Amino acid sequence: MALELRHLRYLLAVAEHGSFTRAAEDLHLSQPTLSQQVKQLERALGVQLLDRSGRTVRLTDAGEVYAGHARRALRDLAAAERAVHDVLDLSRGHLRLGVTPTFTAYLVGPLAAALHTRHPGVGLTIREATQDRIETALLADELDLGIAFAGPHLPGTEATALFTETLSLVTGTPPDATTAPEPLPVHALADRELALLSGDFATRGHIDAYLARHGADPRIAVEANSVQALTEIVRRTSVATVLPDAITDDHPALTPVPLDPPLPVRTVVLLRREGAYHSAASRAFTRLVRELVQERGYAPAT
Repeated sequence: MALELRHLRYLLAVAEHGSFTRAAEDLHLSQPTLSQQVKQLERALGVQLLDRSGRTVRLTDAGEVYAGHARRALRDLAAAERAVHDVLDLSRGHLRLGVTPTFTAYLVGPLAAALHTRHPGVGLTIREATQDRIETALLADELDLGIAFAGPHLPGTEATALFTETLSLVTGTPPDATTAPEPLPVHALADRELALLSGDFATRGHIDAYLARHGADPRIAVEANSVQALTEIVRRTSVATVLPDAITDDHPALTPVPLDPPLPVRTVVLLRREGAYHSAASRAFTRLVRELVQERGYAPAT
């Protein structure tokens, strides 16, 4: 006979009431049915669990041991059921997110704040990494979601377009700046010093391809693996960089300078592993991303 949860509940009810009659009334069963179910449990285990010889039904020594485990099992099951409901209603949960460095500068903060405000019980782990490492981590089930750029992706990676990101040359804002700067011909970059992300980032590859396509060869004075480092350098020196317009919009000390021809736009995508389980936290975060993109007026994905 396969043991079922009802056998555990029936045994514990008889032990609690000390009587098959009172336990049967409490369980809304007939006494013969209850007695038969408990006997089935005893036969399946090959041991007597209840002492029926006295006026009060009591647990045997074996019954005491078994009942202790049964109570813990039922408590754990009840806790598991509550945990499932907590996760589904987002009072609990956890999300593992991977982002490329540019999004740390302008997207991660608002998204984390929105998630915490709306679902404070959901924990968030953020990993900043290159796009190839994010996709590798997704495929290894080390991340739930990633935010990166459209392009060739590793097999098994699913990409959903979010918005279009535009980039510009960025300089420190001069004290007397009152008007927006005129577009700068790309060949004029040959006279400029630039601070750029290091070569293992997708943004750097995007910029290098643009410069090579137009025959521009600026001097790369600084390479960094942090967007924050680039913004601090530009604020304090005459060195320029290339950043998304969304970053400079939040930094009054930085001035975007459009290039002629302009840098190609990029499509920002939400990454996940194909066929992966979409947790309640993952679904909620996806909705928050779309809401934030709309609220901030980012250009629709092309």
